[in-house]
Amino acid sequence: MNYLLMILLLVFALSFCTSTSSTTPQENDNGFQRPALYILGDSLVDVGNNNYIEFTITKNNFLPYGIDFPRGKTSTGRYSNGRTVVDIIGETFGLEDYIPPYMDPTTVGDVILRGVNYASGGGGILNETGAVLGNRINMDAQLDNFANTRNYIISKFGDHGANEFLAKALFIVVMGSNDFIDNYFIPFLSIPEQKLLTPTMFVDILISRFRLQLTRLHEMGARKIAVANVGPVGCIPLERRINGILNKTEWHTKSDSCITEMNDAVMYFNKKLNSLVMELNSKFVESKFLNVDIYGLFTHVIDNYQSYGFENYKDSCCQTLPSPLRGLLPCNPKGKVCEDRSKYVFWDEAHPTDATYSVFAKKLLERNSKYVYPCSLQQVYYA
Repeated sequence: MNYLLMILLLVFALSFCTSTSSTTPQENDNGFQRPALYILGDSLVDVGNNNYIEFTITKNNFLPYGIDFPRGKTSTGRYSNGRTVVDIIGETFGLEDYIPPYMDPTTVGDVILRGVNYASGGGGILNETGAVLGNRINMDAQLDNFANTRNYIISKFGDHGANEFLAKALFIVVMGSNDFIDNYFIPFLSIPEQKLLTPTMFVDILISRFRLQLTRLHEMGARKIAVANVGPVGCIPLERRINGILNKTEWHTKSDSCITEMNDAVMYFNKKLNSLVMELNSKFVESKFLNVDIYGLFTHVIDNYQSYGFENYKDSCCQTLPSPLRGLLPCNPKGKVCEDRSKYVFWDEAHPTDATYSVFAKKLLERNSKYVYPCSLQQVYYA
């Protein structure tokens, strides 16, 4: 992208952001109707879709998952001791209830007009991602599911009304982590793939596929799309434990430090994703794509964990194996749970605690958040 085009795109983006006079809902003659919220993604934002999938090992509709979930509900299928970041964002936006999972049999009829969550633990950009986990709903299948939702909206409002409805809705996409964790960097199993593809080649394939998927989402009516990048997956407890167990190899050192090669590949992906978001904003000028910098935010929290009240940023709160294997496996019903979950950054082998998600949501929803570009989430949601 040449320099002049970048300047023009920046000017347009800023004009779009400043065209919204307020970041709070405005009343109209009929009262404010909050825009719908639609979420596509992986286990970081799955709110129970995998509960309804057979032949998968990535399902957690049991305690201690959900042990701290509000309103007396437990074992919700969320990959957390409580809420996910999209749950908390929805609360902040004033939604009456949490956005339901698409696969729940009760998510039908006018319920979907508030929003739907299509995310699935183990899902990825590539259809082969997560195959080692059994069944899961990858990005292409999630788009198919949204197409079904869209068909209902069209039946309800007609083509023109559906387009207006979807243009007001906010779409949040959190996808890509599993393409590294459960695809390219699987210990041993991914060796043949790594011999065929360099990390940069693999990332280029991801971006090419993601471009098609985000374009399809736009073609189905989405106009406000927040796309999260991938966090420092080389620093999750699972990868730290793997790093400490395996003998030194090309991309492992025998310690509990982060796997830098994974993070390097992710940073390259995030750089390419940032360019893709700019490209889509330039191509679809009537839309607004946001880049949500989860990598920067997660790194900030890990680097400054004590300032947020955390005491442990390396280990999982739920322990299924003794040290030094703690964090190598997901939490299970017999898992030993840390006494104070608010002191841990990670809940299980790969997912943050409710306390961490609360920090994430607060930082992402700041009026001038440096982790959301080019507009704030509120500006786009209430536009």
